[in-house]
Amino acid sequence: MQELSLNILDIAQNSVRAGASLVQISVVKRTAEGRLVITLEDDGCGMSKEQVERVVDPFFTTRTTRKIGLGIPFFKMTAEMTGGSFQIQSTPGKGTKVAAEYCYEHIDMLPLGDVPSTVITLISGSPEIDFIYRYEVDGHSFELDTREVRRMLEGVDIASNEILTFLRQMLEENIGEIDQSQS
Repeated sequence: MQELSLNILDIAQNSVRAGASLVQISVVKRTAEGRLVITLEDDGCGMSKEQVERVVDPFFTTRTTRKIGLGIPFFKMTAEMTGGSFQIQSTPGKGTKVAAEYCYEHIDMLPLGDVPSTVITLISGSPEIDFIYRYEVDGHSFELDTREVRRMLEGVDIASNEILTFLRQMLEENIGEIDQSQS
């Protein structure tokens, strides 16, 4: 993976496979500290302590379609290679939370990538699941919560092309405004 948004997609898809009904994704940039923190949290089936310890091993996976699982190990590696850190917490029956903190000015920092496309891919691929995406730079933030979108749609399919196009544009505009306000 050449950009972090693809890693976010992979880990969020793990949440979907884990039976989550809500997946929360946050990207928080603190420019004074030179830090970028990406957090994914779900209310899926969770993992045992043993699974949590093993999940950072690329040769451990619960999937039957392949013998390796690179999402979590790659997330951890990319954070640590910038001098950042990685944390994972999980409780069986409650869900899982992973967080990677990056030193974003480090030479090994990967680009964040196209997060709006990642969020739209998640919504269109799993329209029955709720997603919250939060983007923040130095206290200026934007949040997209599909639960609120569904209430406003009053029964219109959230995965329709028109709605997905609108949501993508809204994400791009709001992220752009926050990034511009910090320039």
